[in-house]
Amino acid sequence: MHFRNARKAFALGCKSSCITAIGPNILPSRCNSHFGNKHLLISRQISSEEDERSDEILQTKHRRLSVIHDPALNRGSGFSVDERERLLLRGLVPPRRQGLDQQIERVMKTYERQKSDLDKFQFLSLLMDRNNVLFYRILVDNFEKLAPIVYTPVVGEACQKFHAIYRRTRGMYFSLDDRPHFRTMVFNWPEDDVDVIVVTDGSRVLALGDLGCNSMNIPIGKLSLYVSGAGLTPTRTLPIVLDVGTDNEELRDHPLYLGLPRSRLRGEKYIEVLDEWMSAIRLRWPNALIQFEDFSSDVAEMLLERYRYKDAPVFNDDIQSTGCIAVASVFAALRARGLSLSDITREVIVCAGAGSAGLGVCDAIAKAMEAEGASPENAQSQFFILDERGLLGSGRDMTNDSTARQRFQRRDLPDGMSLIEVIRAAKPTVLLGLSGVGGLFTEDVVKEMHKHVHRPVVFAMSNPSSASECTPEQMFSWTKGNAIYASGSPFENVDLGDGRIGYSNQANNVYSFPGLGLAVTVLRISCVTDEMFLAAARRIAQILPDEDVKKGLLFPRVGKLREISAEVAGAVGMVALEQGLARKMPPKEAMQSFEEMVEYMGRSMWEPKYGHIVAD
Repeated sequence: MHFRNARKAFALGCKSSCITAIGPNILPSRCNSHFGNKHLLISRQISSEEDERSDEILQTKHRRLSVIHDPALNRGSGFSVDERERLLLRGLVPPRRQGLDQQIERVMKTYERQKSDLDKFQFLSLLMDRNNVLFYRILVDNFEKLAPIVYTPVVGEACQKFHAIYRRTRGMYFSLDDRPHFRTMVFNWPEDDVDVIVVTDGSRVLALGDLGCNSMNIPIGKLSLYVSGAGLTPTRTLPIVLDVGTDNEELRDHPLYLGLPRSRLRGEKYIEVLDEWMSAIRLRWPNALIQFEDFSSDVAEMLLERYRYKDAPVFNDDIQSTGCIAVASVFAALRARGLSLSDITREVIVCAGAGSAGLGVCDAIAKAMEAEGASPENAQSQFFILDERGLLGSGRDMTNDSTARQRFQRRDLPDGMSLIEVIRAAKPTVLLGLSGVGGLFTEDVVKEMHKHVHRPVVFAMSNPSSASECTPEQMFSWTKGNAIYASGSPFENVDLGDGRIGYSNQANNVYSFPGLGLAVTVLRISCVTDEMFLAAARRIAQILPDEDVKKGLLFPRVGKLREISAEVAGAVGMVALEQGLARKMPPKEAMQSFEEMVEYMGRSMWEPKYGHIVAD
């Protein structure tokens, strides 16, 4: 066996006879024995050297075409001479070896020839199917350009057309027909070690509604952001769809639909299925972080509270990650107006959208107010929340509504007030859009808000971009360039024509959840708490210098996501240590210093470079 930069290889003493190399830039990692004949991930890339190869070593039983057909092992034209010999690949790949740079050039030229965004999405999906390292290298190096293709907004169209563009299985499907077999099905997945699971039941995909089994691209896309944005190991992530039917009749009746052609299961029977699924997942992967994604508002909060404190990490992205980035946005907007973070207690907030995302955002901001000294009652009094019927106000029967909706009901204003009426009465400093209704923030609404506040803070956070409540061009036009704006989907900045730029900030969850996942994975955090999200929000809001923030720029460029994720992971990690929830202790210096914790998180990231494949 040949190991570049390695002086010695030895067994770690585990049943799978794992091999690890010890050299100047390699440290042994925990053995990751894999199920069946899959490869074994032995050591992690921790070198900071810009080199074509990482020091990662992969041990595999595969030979010949089975190596090429495994996306975690495949190098395409990049196999070394030794690998071609050991893995019996002579004649199965082109004779001239090429490095990542040449492969990236070839792929990107083909990518640019794709005719539509959906074509680009499918092209990248096929690349992920055949070569993990090449896909993630390209995504990391071109994140700002490719993230909107891999995830929002294009992922919405990809979900709508999933039944028509499906090519290859990635992830797992648990359907009602499989219910008696959940606890055996989990062992069909070939990886024994899974760090993060993203699961959806497809009941509320972005602002597109119930897409049932078509929603698989949502967890796939989210996990690609975990890997590219925070350096999680791709083979240790798992996308899952829970197919409990769909109420989308058009989709259900389509002859190509891949899910169960039945109406959606609800009520106690639905909860029983979720309990059985959770039990099966914890049987196989007791430490995995589970992210609930795109569950409808009627079950999202209930499921979060049901599972979040049961000795394993669970969170809901729509409620908590969206809340986190909203808090970060409000904190940063305070800085932009020359105020301190403690002034959040005086913000007056109107939120259009009373679903799980809207309520989660308002609850997170209210908790941030409480952390700055406001009482729960005073914090809640700062909010005015509207649903499709108008203000949640006095006179509405909310007996059967969620506790969150009841908590934010106004007793001092009549039920059903329109958005512009609420703005006249409340005189908000912050306007939140989580309605999924494109164009909801009209010129009249925005100008009414601008009458009462010089620099209105407007966050149109609904996805995809077609569902955004207003565009940055509209917002800066209607406020004469004075607004502080952020959206859920990416928009271009606006030239205000007087030498100023109207910044179109993207208040996207991608700033928060990858770093959280990194911290949970590295420290084996046992429970995700509200304090962790608040710490993440504070850190995100304080990364940029004052001179940038005062111009209306709230966040660093998303192309810096790995650095941002390390900062977020450091903040979350320090809270986990303080709360006694870290089951794997970091080095002593990382426990004593935030800066050292950030460095430790950065060193723990998987780097998309070709490692060394060892024939078992």
